[in-house]
Amino acid sequence: MNLGEKANHTGYDMDIIPEDLNTYSAESKKVLYELQSQNEKWFNITFLIMNMAPTLAQLETDCMKAKSIAEKHSCELKPYDYNHENCLASCLPLGSNLTYPRRGMTTSATAAFVPFTTQELFMGGNSLYYGLNALSNNLIMAERKSLSAPNGLILGTPGSGKSFAAKREIVNVFLTTADDIMISDPEGEYRWLVQLLKGQVVNISASSKDCLNPLDLNMDYSEDENPLSLKADFIMSMMELICGGKQGLLPLERSVIDRCVKLIYQPFMADLNPARMPILEDLWKALKAQGTQESVNLANALEIYVSGSLQVFNHRTNVDIRNRLVCYNIKDLGKSLRKLGMLVVQDAVWNKITANRRLKKYTWYYMDEFHLLLKDEQTASFSVEIWKRFRKWGGIPTGITQNVKDFLSSQEVENIFENSEFIYLLKQAPGDRDILAKKLIISPDQLSFIENSEQGCGLLIFGGIILPFRDKFPTGTTLYKVMTTKLAEMESLETEMAGKR
Repeated sequence: MNLGEKANHTGYDMDIIPEDLNTYSAESKKVLYELQSQNEKWFNITFLIMNMAPTLAQLETDCMKAKSIAEKHSCELKPYDYNHENCLASCLPLGSNLTYPRRGMTTSATAAFVPFTTQELFMGGNSLYYGLNALSNNLIMAERKSLSAPNGLILGTPGSGKSFAAKREIVNVFLTTADDIMISDPEGEYRWLVQLLKGQVVNISASSKDCLNPLDLNMDYSEDENPLSLKADFIMSMMELICGGKQGLLPLERSVIDRCVKLIYQPFMADLNPARMPILEDLWKALKAQGTQESVNLANALEIYVSGSLQVFNHRTNVDIRNRLVCYNIKDLGKSLRKLGMLVVQDAVWNKITANRRLKKYTWYYMDEFHLLLKDEQTASFSVEIWKRFRKWGGIPTGITQNVKDFLSSQEVENIFENSEFIYLLKQAPGDRDILAKKLIISPDQLSFIENSEQGCGLLIFGGIILPFRDKFPTGTTLYKVMTTKLAEMESLETEMAGKR
């Protein structure tokens, strides 16, 4: 029975019943239905707008402007006179409403007042700073360790700020956590930052006194009881890089290398004395002693790295790689040794990560100019293994390169891109933008943030979240001086540091 029928039944004339009463009755029934049947909740809300101005005249003007704007949208703003202190307290983020009246509204109606129209990323714990949300100006704080695959990529055109972004994260990791940090530096861009943070810079070149032994082995090198089998696999990859043809090492050559590896490690495995750690010369002698044609060929190919002009890696390690921040500077290694140097650095990092796993410590590994590792079959396959295996060993690798096309050279290398849940995108070339839009399902609006973006601006992909960011670092700081990659500023720093020496 509706309101009119009830009125007639009780003897009232419908003409004398206010029209508002009939309207309110229908609305009340609608609200009751939503609360009972549509999972709506009931909220008592007060909507306050706080105006602040330096003078009373300016305040009155601002209030009139706000009132006129509200009237354009069929809303009425009323001044809350004689209760300003309670109004101010209610506007502060104290979680207390000291004002009246409070209007009742359902969930759907209340949602209209929620101001968040952008996605945010703000995590607790040891989360790191990755800039400001370009849409809301809120902090972006994220913890890569929380991702199921914390592997990361930093991509951008030359001059977009890739290396600077990597150094930015390195500083945050160093100051926020107790984790170890390893850096592969083909261009010598990280040494000043590492020195500022009291880290260890390992300069690998023909004229350097720093030595790194590619045959170093720790007993945590493999999950197996005998780590020697995995080390033998690395040595085969190294020998394949040194003397393998288009088809790589032959089966007989692999057998010879495996036999020699077991022989040269016998003294070390007997008492684990670092002074007994084998070097390349021991491998060379063992190959010569085998006396077969295959072993002689391998020994002859290895000779230049033992007693010839490329004997950089024929020494025991003499630098402190136990430092929590280690940078391998291979800028002056030379073209003929660059690939081998990168492979040896990767193995040194693996040694560090496996040792840290026993200590339950994370290890961050940064590979600048990552495309150099992806060009060669041996270093590329080792990089793929890093992306597949590092996570369960507590490793967090990050590759820094220019083009996403570098990851599409083969299905195997493409796994690196697909197994990275942290991708830091700076300004991208048109061809790369098209690939990224397809691979990562990035909308045209989001792509606009990496089209002609300024340095330090772009898109952050964190798991399933895509956020536009901007990160403007103050240029008048010591950190900026050691982090910048601008040529003029780097030359100025070189001059300044040379003067101090």
